[in-house]
Amino acid sequence: MRIGFIGLGNMGGSMALNIMKAGHQVTVHDIRREIAEPHLAGGAKWADSAAAAARDAEIVFTSLPGPKEIAAITLGEGGLIGAMKPGTIYADLSTSSPTLIREIHAAFKGKGIRVLDSPVSGGVVGARKATLAVMVGGSEADYNEIKPVLDAIGDKVTYIGEIGSGAVAKLVHNMIAICSTQLLAEAFTMGVRAGVSPEALLKAVQGGAYGQGMLVNASLPKMIFKGTFDRVTFALKLARKDLGLATELAREVGVAMPIAALVEQDFLEALVRGWGEKDSSATWMVQEERAGVKVRSSS
Repeated sequence: MRIGFIGLGNMGGSMALNIMKAGHQVTVHDIRREIAEPHLAGGAKWADSAAAAARDAEIVFTSLPGPKEIAAITLGEGGLIGAMKPGTIYADLSTSSPTLIREIHAAFKGKGIRVLDSPVSGGVVGARKATLAVMVGGSEADYNEIKPVLDAIGDKVTYIGEIGSGAVAKLVHNMIAICSTQLLAEAFTMGVRAGVSPEALLKAVQGGAYGQGMLVNASLPKMIFKGTFDRVTFALKLARKDLGLATELAREVGVAMPIAALVEQDFLEALVRGWGEKDSSATWMVQEERAGVKVRSSS
């Protein structure tokens, strides 16, 4: 199929390459042309604007930082709404606002353009290996039409429900992960302050009812215990954006989320300290300062 792909960052760049590997004709655009070199070397075409990337495409994907950029690319002057042809599909792979994608869906419907929200989960490694989870909202018929392309970027592609449902599911997923990280920070700083080594605490948690999750088996021993917060798997500024979208959605639907709101304050504190480009787990340092102890391995 003819694919327009807009946004070639850490996630989008790998997703676009995997779509190319699946045999699709891909036209790419990013605000940095140099980041598209691997794609151009592999046979992709370059477009000088998002509209140009979309003009002849059957499907247009965006993978962008957040709602502000998505709104500008889709509905802004010279945006996709004026470039895409009737009958084509726009699918947003970003973590964004359910309210915004519903607004885009309504606006594009008047132009005969179909819209899906298709946020992904699995991080940079998952994007590179095409093992992402893809959570899709919109028409089920449109989902079935686009699924063979989505299968090129993820091995867990799921139809969630009507438009906006994929975005809601992704915010639920990320909110749990983000807030759980800070809950672990509280628990481990307490345990270390009380005289138990981080390694012993980790072994206890891994062997107990908490389970064998990524936070316990990967983030704790490989990043937090070593203090290597510059080895980014999920940037703090993006985690703050996702958690903010979740708390915003909670306000929209009238649901109180006091724990998420408190965790959000730690992320804001971390941003004020200039840690936005570090890994999202760097918020541990906020809790460590409060506790007066660092959770670091002795080895």
